Amino acid sequence: MKHGIYGTTYLAFAIALMTAVWCGNLHAQDQPVLTVEYGAVCEDVVNREVVAASTSFPATIEKLYCFTRILGATEPTSVFHVWYHGETERARVELPVKSSSWRTYSSKGILPAETGTWRVEVTDVNGRILETYRFDIYNQQ
Repeated sequence: MKHGIYGTTYLAFAIALMTAVWCGNLHAQDQPVLTVEYGAVCEDVVNREVVAASTSFPATIEKLYCFTRILGATEPTSVFHVWYHGETERARVELPVKSSSWRTYSSKGILPAETGTWRVEVTDVNGRILETYRFDIYNQQ
């Protein structure tokens, strides 16, 4: 049976596409499932431990930290701490994860005028949200 150049090109493309999808699915299945064992938004991190965790901070705070203990890495990977003020992304910090139990943290400067609701989404390299930490910045009366 004669396919011609278009039939052969189409067949080669279809095989390449199926192979890419199949290999991609295998790769996705092989990636470890990361979890957050513990995390918090806090005023400081000392010796890889949380200091003064809370869900509410005064506008005079100047800087906050998001601490997470990540479990499940079978090879070096990364997580992201994505800081939001309201619905606006304010920072995206890539953090390495180098073992099956890894503590890491990011920080964010807070201006006195940045009152209101905040959150930090912890995501894996594929953008899957592992955990969300919500907190408020309030004006002192």
